[in-house]
Amino acid sequence: MKYKPQLKIPATYMRGGTSKGVFFNLADLPEAAQQPGNVRDALLMRVIGSPDPYAKHTDGMGGATSSTSKTVIVSKSTQPNHDVDYLFGQVSIDTPFVDWSGNCGNLSSAVGAFAITQGLVDADRVPDNGIAEVRIWQANIGKTIVNKVPMQDGQVQEMGDFELDGVTFPAAEVAIEFMDPSADGEQMFPTGNLVDTFEVPGVGTLEATFINAGIPTVFLRAEALGYEGTELQEAINGDAAALTRLETIRAHAAVRMGLIGQVEEAVQRQHTPKLAFVAPGKTYTASSGKVIEANDIDLLVRAMSMGKLHHAMMGTAAVAIGTAASIPGTLVNQAAGGGERTMVNFGHPSGTLQVGAETLLKDGEWRAVKAIMSRSARVLMEGWVRVPAEVLD
Repeated sequence: MKYKPQLKIPATYMRGGTSKGVFFNLADLPEAAQQPGNVRDALLMRVIGSPDPYAKHTDGMGGATSSTSKTVIVSKSTQPNHDVDYLFGQVSIDTPFVDWSGNCGNLSSAVGAFAITQGLVDADRVPDNGIAEVRIWQANIGKTIVNKVPMQDGQVQEMGDFELDGVTFPAAEVAIEFMDPSADGEQMFPTGNLVDTFEVPGVGTLEATFINAGIPTVFLRAEALGYEGTELQEAINGDAAALTRLETIRAHAAVRMGLIGQVEEAVQRQHTPKLAFVAPGKTYTASSGKVIEANDIDLLVRAMSMGKLHHAMMGTAAVAIGTAASIPGTLVNQAAGGGERTMVNFGHPSGTLQVGAETLLKDGEWRAVKAIMSRSARVLMEGWVRVPAEVLD
């Protein structure tokens, strides 16, 4: 039998924040994959190495975690007053599925740098030295993100002394602004309440804050789940019963938030909503061995991503954390000590993260104006990825 040669597709492997993924210029994709659909999904899954029943991604570019099974497509923007359009695909590890329902806040920090190096940002908007403000249209959720990318001698500056917990080495700081991160045409609190009580069969009655800011997220009290809020990955990811229970809660939360109609549909919506649990600040040891002192943080947050406890914090979930923390009465705000605040510093499994948010109450409804945080990004490898030509059949 004669086999077709592999496809050779230009690609860049980048780290953005505490995630990494394969970045594509839309124009470089095979024509059949330049449009949404089964062909594009099949191509991206094969690039990552999914579905992989061994959960290793040995035959692909993925890292077999929710933080490393990611793909990004960038193109010249179709929107006025924007430089580029950015589309994010979260690739499932062990099932044939690409989730397009939300954004990746961490990889958002790498989009501006990628766009500049690809020549997708007009030259007159990119200084030789200083800060290039790249206006990004996040196509998954229809929102604007601004990357403030440092430039040095006409090139993106990647190296620097900015340290980010969850990332081993320092790099250049990239400030990110998530503009109007709450859902258009919908209440930021989909139930209309800052705190709800809801029943989860087999689990019990729980208090929750349901919020759609950055990404749909349900916040619970750590103590209600039997946790301290200081847990590291192995404490939860090694407990099959806990993972099942948390996924059950997430599925019922998705129904309560109006994201799906039936609990069974949650299996096809793994990326959203996120589930997180919060607790007041207390001293703990992060996964790096660094001691995080209680008086250095406002609260503790642990978040689930694609069925596992995240090793640090998703950028979009950080937007939700900052937004909820700024609104008196939410479970996040209560864990942080209550009151009004525009900035919060929270502890996660790898260390700490600071995020700011501007919110306003108008006509009885809360809106998020902007969320701000800093990440870093750099190119890990660039060239071509190769995939069997049969993926386009």
